Order: sequence, then structure tokens, then C-alpha cells
Amino acid sequence: MSGVTGASGRGRGVLVTGSSRGVGAAVARAFARAGDRVVVHHSGDRSADRAEAVLASLDGEGHGRLAADLADPEAVRRLADDAADLLGRVDVLVNNAALIVPPGGGGSRRGDHPLDATGWEDWVAVWRATLATNLEGPAHLTWCVARRMVEVPPADGVPVGRVVNVGSRGAYRGEPDIPAYGASKAGLHAFGQSMAVHLGRHGIAVTSIAPGFIATDMAGYALADEDAAAATRAQSPFGRVATPEEVAEAVLALAAPGAEWASGAVLDFNGASHLR
Repeated sequence: MSGVTGASGRGRGVLVTGSSRGVGAAVARAFARAGDRVVVHHSGDRSADRAEAVLASLDGEGHGRLAADLADPEAVRRLADDAADLLGRVDVLVNNAALIVPPGGGGSRRGDHPLDATGWEDWVAVWRATLATNLEGPAHLTWCVARRMVEVPPADGVPVGRVVNVGSRGAYRGEPDIPAYGASKAGLHAFGQSMAVHLGRHGIAVTSIAPGFIATDMAGYALADEDAAAATRAQSPFGRVATPEEVAEAVLALAAPGAEWASGAVLDFNGASHLR
């Protein structure tokens, strides 16, 4: 898919949250290959080296790297300001970053918290941490970025704005062991649809994608051993899980200038592993 070039001859400015690895890194690379300028966002010092490696791998010029804790509203506001300064204008926002493991949490790789096996303090902590990063963070960042999209005109030939939220199949199928995660993604889908209705009048299209299992670190528990991997792959009639690059291409398509009429949609992207 070709990129979008404004009158200045430069591609769009794209902010991809959580792009130091996995799907986010693949999304950043896809936009860069299309000729866009990308801000690689990561959470902090622990992910700085990974983010720098992603930045170095991007095609083209005009890219940058920014760190911010999405659970901190002030950090989110600074991220939006710094991204706008770096890119000139954020034309596309991809809300990809997500938390499954609570900070400092023990137990499994995912931070499982089934209701009947989780203490009160741990239950409250994981819900607060998950919603702060997975739902409130994207909501606050969308507020900051979309207001600037409305106030600052885009380059000639560039749409006013695109917002793509990376949700989850778990929002529909249910996540009994990680209910905070499933609820946060259901909320993100609903938030995206609310913003699609509100921001359409300004020429900003908002969509979401709901992937199933993807071959990333986040899904490592489902692919940890051959039995688990076989059961996970068997959920799809294709007998496999998605690649990050496949998800990235779908995100790129949802953010395309010609995809305006998809605004409000939540794209099921799970290899027919869950139909609704």
C-alpha cells in the first residue's frame, strides 16, 4: 500500500504507542515503508534499547522515539505535545500499547487474576493498573491528539486525521482468567465507536481492530509448549496464529485516506477462530 504525501512531499506523521516490540513495532515499520514519518513510543527506560532498535530499523527519515507512561495523564499530555513537535503534526494515532502483567505482579506471565483465586488487594490493583494503561491512556491520548487534529490543518492532500485502536477478540469471547484485560479492550472498542460518531464531523475517522492470538511475547503463554501451541493454533481453521506483520497491514489499511467510510467499525481479525 502506498503512503500519503502532502504538498510538502513528506508522508504523514504517525504516532504508534507501544511500538518497541511485537505488533507495535510491526505497525511502525509498515507506516515507515509506506513513506510516513513515525514516532516510536515506549513506556520507559527498560524498553529504551528495544525502541531504539525499532527506530533504527525504520525506512526513510524524520522518525523519532518518545517514552511515556500511559497510565500517567500528564505524561500522556507531554507525549502528545512532543510527538506534534517532532512530526509537525500527528495525522495518524495508533493506540496499540496494552498491559496484561500488572507492574510488580507475580504469578503467571499474564498476571492471571480469576475472581475465585485472587485476593481483594490484588484484584483492585490489577483492575486499576490495567484500565489506566489500556483504556484511560488511549482515551487521554486521543483527547490530546484529536483536538490538535481539529485545530491544526493537515498538509494539502492529507486527511484531517485517523485513529486506529488495537483491541482484542477477548472483548467478545470473554477472558475468565484475565477479566480486567478483556474489559479494558471492550471499553476501548466502545470508546472508539463513540469517538467515530463525535469526530466524524471534523473529518477524523476512528476504527478498531480486534485480533485473536498473535505470535508475540504477549501470547507466549499460549505458545509456551507444543500442547499449548497446538491447542491455540487449532482455534482457527487455518491452523495457525496471526503474525504481527499481518495485523500491521490491517492497521495500515484502516488508516488509509480511502478508508474513511470504515469509521466506527471494529474489524474482527482472528482467522475465523471466533465469529459473532
